[in-house]
Amino acid sequence: MTRSMTGYGKGEAIDSLGKFSVEIRSVNHRYGEVNIKLPRQLLALETEIKRRVTERCKRGKIDLFITFETPSGSAQLPTPNIPMAEAYYEAFETIYRYFNYEQPVPLNIILSQKDVLTTTEATTDIEAISEALFKVLDSALESFDSMRLKEGNTLAADVKQRMALVASLVNNVAERALLAVTANRERLKERIDKLLGDIEKDEARFTQEAAFMADRMDITEELVRLGSHMAQFGEVIDLSESVGRKLDFLLQEMNREVNTIGSKANDSDIAKIVVELKAEMEKIREQVQNIE
Repeated sequence: MTRSMTGYGKGEAIDSLGKFSVEIRSVNHRYGEVNIKLPRQLLALETEIKRRVTERCKRGKIDLFITFETPSGSAQLPTPNIPMAEAYYEAFETIYRYFNYEQPVPLNIILSQKDVLTTTEATTDIEAISEALFKVLDSALESFDSMRLKEGNTLAADVKQRMALVASLVNNVAERALLAVTANRERLKERIDKLLGDIEKDEARFTQEAAFMADRMDITEELVRLGSHMAQFGEVIDLSESVGRKLDFLLQEMNREVNTIGSKANDSDIAKIVVELKAEMEKIREQVQNIE
């Protein structure tokens, strides 16, 4: 049930209340960040909308766009301001009388004055709207989650395949480590024989130095810890919860062990394998960056 942090979903519905549209998209992000854009009359629902989104999405930069269109003709209602109209009428009559103008005050002049006619939004039934909106939101989240699951499963399959290659390379390191100690002992013996020539060497001292060298080259502990991290990685990636951070942490620990192996082994063959290991693990890390 691995989920990707990138996805897209959309939901729409039209009923007697109006037309609802919800669009949700997300990209990679270290933490969870939800940005919501919605009409002013729905601002009271923002907290609940965010809660529903974060219940499903633990990580990623998520952008949510909500539009709501009321039925034609119901959005704005004209309202006459009678006291304001009376005030204008009396003001114009006063002016007419002052100039001895006997014509009646035209109604269109009164109506054209500021605030004589105002428009108000139709009463919003927020409870009915919220019920309809949340159905559309759930539909968008379902399609969004479906896309994230599909991409997440693809990522998980690729990561598992690469981890199998990493396991094979680690086995090669373990096998080579057994031979590397003997090979380094032989090289040390050849160097000493070449330097001393016919002079008899101190076997006890040689054995001591060879043992010291073998101890410095011993990577058993690193291999054990690396194997433990890899086993945990395999378990975590199959969990249904948000696993991206755990996988990233385990990869960091695996890299640390691989680096130590490369510095301790003192063997060219192991060094080559370590380079392959680090390259493959970097590819895994790039994929894990996309996992929620």
